[in-house]
Amino acid sequence: MAFNHYAKIKRILDEQPRDWYILRIDEPTVAQNFKGEKVAYDHYYRIYDATDSPIKYCKFQKIDKLASVLGTSVEELPVVERR
Repeated sequence: MAFNHYAKIKRILDEQPRDWYILRIDEPTVAQNFKGEKVAYDHYYRIYDATDSPIKYCKFQKIDKLASVLGTSVEELPVVERR
């Protein structure tokens, strides 16, 4: 079975209190896909807890993929502007 970063994020969030939120960060980043190819993005997302601390391993690029894994829509995700 291939590693699925989004499934790992779901497992982490399942153990967190529900007051986490997502912040879009408009800085370039590079991620490696399942084929081993490096893909560049002009932004990324990071999930924070209620104390505004980043949750370990919860950095990602595809908000729609996270929504799908969490069983919700992108519009229902708690995405906030920079605090």
